Amino acid sequence: MGAVVELDRLLDQRQVWRGRQAQARAQGLQPTGHASLDHRLPEGGWPAAALSELLLASPGCGELQLLWPTLARLTGEGQRVVLVAPPFIPYAPAWQAAGVDLRWLVQVDAEAADALWAAEQCLRSGSCAAVLCWPGYADDRALRRLQVAAETGDALAFACRPHQAALNPSPAALRIALDLRPAQWRVLKCRGGLAPATPIACPGRE
Repeated sequence: MGAVVELDRLLDQRQVWRGRQAQARAQGLQPTGHASLDHRLPEGGWPAAALSELLLASPGCGELQLLWPTLARLTGEGQRVVLVAPPFIPYAPAWQAAGVDLRWLVQVDAEAADALWAAEQCLRSGSCAAVLCWPGYADDRALRRLQVAAETGDALAFACRPHQAALNPSPAALRIALDLRPAQWRVLKCRGGLAPATPIACPGRE
Protein backbone atom coordinates (compact mmCIF):
# COMPACT_ATOMS: atom_id res chain seq x y z
CA MET A 1 0.00 0.00 0.00
CA GLY A 2 2.88 2.33 0.82
CA ALA A 3 4.30 1.85 -2.69
CA VAL A 4 0.99 2.90 -4.26
CA VAL A 5 0.86 6.05 -2.14
CA GLU A 6 4.46 6.86 -3.06
CA LEU A 7 3.70 6.46 -6.77
CA ASP A 8 0.68 8.73 -6.50
CA ARG A 9 2.86 11.35 -4.80
CA LEU A 10 5.45 11.19 -7.58
CA LEU A 11 2.74 11.53 -10.23
CA ASP A 12 1.25 14.53 -8.45
CA GLN A 13 4.67 16.16 -8.32
CA ARG A 14 5.23 15.40 -12.05
CA GLN A 15 8.38 13.44 -11.25
CA VAL A 16 7.16 10.46 -13.26
CA TRP A 17 5.90 10.57 -16.85
CA ARG A 18 2.36 9.22 -17.25
CA GLY A 19 1.47 7.64 -20.61
CA ARG A 20 -1.69 8.71 -22.39
CA GLN A 21 -4.87 6.75 -21.95
CA ALA A 22 -5.14 3.88 -24.43
CA GLN A 23 -8.63 4.89 -25.54
CA ALA A 24 -7.24 8.09 -27.04
CA ARG A 25 -5.74 5.95 -29.80
CA ALA A 26 -9.12 5.16 -31.31
CA GLN A 27 -10.25 8.77 -31.31
CA GLY A 28 -7.96 10.22 -34.00
CA LEU A 29 -9.10 13.73 -34.77
CA GLN A 30 -7.72 13.51 -38.30
CA PRO A 31 -8.51 10.09 -39.80
CA THR A 32 -6.65 9.28 -43.00
CA GLY A 33 -9.72 7.71 -44.57
CA HIS A 34 -7.91 4.36 -44.85
CA ALA A 35 -9.05 2.05 -42.06
CA SER A 36 -6.04 -0.26 -42.43
CA LEU A 37 -3.69 2.68 -41.86
CA ASP A 38 -5.70 4.40 -39.12
CA HIS A 39 -5.77 1.15 -37.17
CA ARG A 40 -1.96 1.00 -37.17
CA LEU A 41 -1.28 4.63 -36.18
CA PRO A 42 -1.09 5.47 -32.45
CA GLU A 43 -3.34 8.52 -32.83
CA GLY A 44 -5.84 6.73 -35.07
CA GLY A 45 -5.03 9.00 -38.02
CA TRP A 46 -2.81 11.87 -39.06
CA PRO A 47 -1.10 13.66 -36.17
CA ALA A 48 -3.13 16.84 -35.72
CA ALA A 49 -1.43 20.24 -36.12
CA ALA A 50 1.79 18.56 -37.19
CA LEU A 51 4.07 17.73 -40.09
CA SER A 52 3.76 14.39 -41.85
CA GLU A 53 6.38 13.31 -44.39
CA LEU A 54 5.47 11.12 -47.34
CA LEU A 55 8.62 9.56 -48.77
CA LEU A 56 8.04 8.71 -52.43
CA ALA A 57 9.62 6.17 -54.73
CA SER A 58 8.92 8.80 -57.41
CA PRO A 59 6.69 11.90 -57.63
CA GLY A 60 3.11 10.91 -58.32
CA CYS A 61 3.59 7.33 -57.10
CA GLY A 62 0.48 7.37 -54.94
CA GLU A 63 0.62 10.31 -52.55
CA LEU A 64 -2.66 11.72 -53.86
CA GLN A 65 -4.45 8.39 -53.50
CA LEU A 66 -3.24 8.34 -49.91
CA LEU A 67 -4.31 11.92 -49.19
CA TRP A 68 -7.49 12.32 -51.23
CA PRO A 69 -9.89 10.93 -48.57
CA THR A 70 -8.57 13.48 -46.07
CA LEU A 71 -8.65 16.34 -48.56
CA ALA A 72 -12.17 15.40 -49.62
CA ARG A 73 -13.30 15.44 -45.99
CA LEU A 74 -11.69 18.79 -45.25
CA THR A 75 -12.94 20.58 -48.36
CA GLY A 76 -16.37 19.00 -47.83
CA GLU A 77 -16.41 20.78 -44.47
CA GLY A 78 -15.57 24.07 -46.19
CA GLN A 79 -11.94 24.11 -45.11
CA ARG A 80 -9.15 25.34 -47.34
CA VAL A 81 -6.48 23.01 -48.74
CA VAL A 82 -3.37 24.47 -50.39
CA LEU A 83 -1.00 22.84 -52.87
CA VAL A 84 2.39 24.54 -52.98
CA ALA A 85 4.36 24.05 -56.21
CA PRO A 86 3.00 20.58 -57.14
CA PRO A 87 5.25 18.67 -59.58
CA PHE A 88 2.35 18.13 -62.02
CA ILE A 89 -0.62 20.25 -63.03
CA PRO A 90 -3.56 18.99 -60.93
CA TYR A 91 -6.16 17.24 -63.12
CA ALA A 92 -9.42 18.70 -61.88
CA PRO A 93 -11.75 15.83 -62.95
CA ALA A 94 -9.64 13.33 -60.96
CA TRP A 95 -9.77 15.51 -57.87
CA GLN A 96 -13.52 15.92 -58.23
CA ALA A 97 -13.97 12.18 -58.72
CA ALA A 98 -12.07 11.69 -55.45
CA GLY A 99 -14.64 13.88 -53.70
CA VAL A 100 -12.55 17.04 -53.33
CA ASP A 101 -14.55 20.27 -53.44
CA LEU A 102 -12.47 22.39 -55.82
CA ARG A 103 -13.93 25.62 -54.40
CA TRP A 104 -11.72 25.06 -51.36
CA LEU A 105 -8.60 23.94 -53.22
CA VAL A 106 -5.87 26.53 -53.84
CA GLN A 107 -2.67 26.13 -55.85
CA VAL A 108 0.33 28.32 -55.07
CA ASP A 109 3.00 28.51 -57.75
CA ALA A 110 6.48 29.09 -56.37
CA GLU A 111 10.06 28.59 -57.45
CA ALA A 112 11.87 25.69 -55.80
CA ALA A 113 13.82 28.07 -53.57
CA ASP A 114 10.62 29.70 -52.30
CA ALA A 115 8.33 26.68 -51.98
CA LEU A 116 9.15 25.88 -48.35
CA TRP A 117 8.76 29.54 -47.35
CA ALA A 118 5.38 29.69 -49.11
CA ALA A 119 4.23 26.49 -47.39
CA GLU A 120 5.33 27.84 -44.02
CA GLN A 121 3.39 31.08 -44.50
CA CYS A 122 0.24 29.20 -45.50
CA LEU A 123 0.51 26.98 -42.43
CA ARG A 124 1.08 29.91 -40.07
CA SER A 125 -1.85 31.89 -41.48
CA GLY A 126 -4.45 29.90 -39.59
CA SER A 127 -6.68 29.96 -42.67
CA CYS A 128 -5.68 26.55 -44.09
CA ALA A 129 -6.73 23.11 -42.92
CA ALA A 130 -3.98 21.34 -44.85
CA VAL A 131 -0.93 22.34 -46.88
CA LEU A 132 0.89 20.01 -49.30
CA CYS A 133 4.36 20.69 -50.65
CA TRP A 134 6.92 18.74 -52.68
CA PRO A 135 10.34 20.08 -51.65
CA GLY A 136 13.20 18.53 -53.60
CA TYR A 137 15.51 19.29 -50.70
CA ALA A 138 14.73 20.24 -47.12
CA ASP A 139 17.16 20.20 -44.22
CA ASP A 140 16.30 19.62 -40.58
CA ARG A 141 15.90 23.35 -39.92
CA ALA A 142 13.44 23.84 -42.78
CA LEU A 143 11.36 20.84 -41.71
CA ARG A 144 11.33 22.05 -38.12
CA ARG A 145 9.96 25.39 -39.30
CA LEU A 146 7.15 23.56 -41.09
CA GLN A 147 6.42 21.57 -37.94
CA VAL A 148 6.24 24.73 -35.81
CA ALA A 149 4.12 26.50 -38.45
CA ALA A 150 1.66 23.58 -38.48
CA GLU A 151 1.35 23.80 -34.71
CA THR A 152 0.90 27.58 -34.87
CA GLY A 153 -1.78 27.46 -37.56
CA ASP A 154 -3.43 24.26 -36.26
CA ALA A 155 -3.09 22.69 -39.71
CA LEU A 156 -2.01 19.44 -41.32
CA ALA A 157 1.31 19.77 -43.12
CA PHE A 158 2.37 17.23 -45.72
CA ALA A 159 5.86 17.25 -47.22
CA CYS A 160 6.29 14.86 -50.14
CA ARG A 161 9.98 14.00 -50.44
CA PRO A 162 12.18 11.39 -52.14
CA HIS A 163 12.64 7.92 -50.66
CA GLN A 164 16.29 8.57 -49.87
CA ALA A 165 15.32 11.29 -47.38
CA ALA A 166 14.52 8.43 -45.00
CA LEU A 167 18.26 8.13 -44.36
CA ASN A 168 18.23 11.47 -42.55
CA PRO A 169 16.52 12.24 -39.21
CA SER A 170 13.43 14.43 -39.29
CA PRO A 171 11.32 16.40 -36.79
CA ALA A 172 8.14 15.25 -38.56
CA ALA A 173 5.55 13.64 -36.29
CA LEU A 174 4.87 10.96 -38.90
CA ARG A 175 6.96 9.50 -41.74
CA ILE A 176 5.47 7.10 -44.28
CA ALA A 177 7.38 5.57 -47.20
CA LEU A 178 5.33 4.84 -50.32
CA ASP A 179 6.64 1.85 -52.25
CA LEU A 180 5.66 0.82 -55.78
CA ARG A 181 6.70 -2.84 -55.95
CA PRO A 182 4.92 -4.06 -54.04
CA ALA A 183 2.44 -1.21 -53.65
CA GLN A 184 2.56 -0.60 -49.91
CA TRP A 185 2.95 1.97 -47.14
CA ARG A 186 5.69 1.65 -44.55
CA VAL A 187 5.34 3.71 -41.38
CA LEU A 188 8.90 4.65 -40.45
CA LYS A 189 8.12 6.95 -37.54
CA CYS A 190 4.97 7.94 -35.68
CA ARG A 191 4.28 10.18 -32.73
CA GLY A 192 2.91 8.50 -29.63
CA GLY A 193 4.07 4.94 -30.19
CA LEU A 194 6.21 2.48 -32.08
CA ALA A 195 6.01 2.32 -35.85
CA PRO A 196 4.26 -0.82 -37.16
CA ALA A 197 6.75 -3.58 -37.90
CA THR A 198 5.04 -4.72 -41.11
CA PRO A 199 4.04 -2.75 -44.25
CA ILE A 200 0.43 -1.93 -45.11
CA ALA A 201 -0.85 -2.94 -48.54
CA CYS A 202 -2.29 -0.02 -50.52
CA PRO A 203 -6.08 -0.45 -50.80
CA GLY A 204 -7.12 -1.65 -54.24
CA ARG A 205 -3.52 -2.30 -55.27
CA GLU A 206 -2.64 -5.44 -53.31
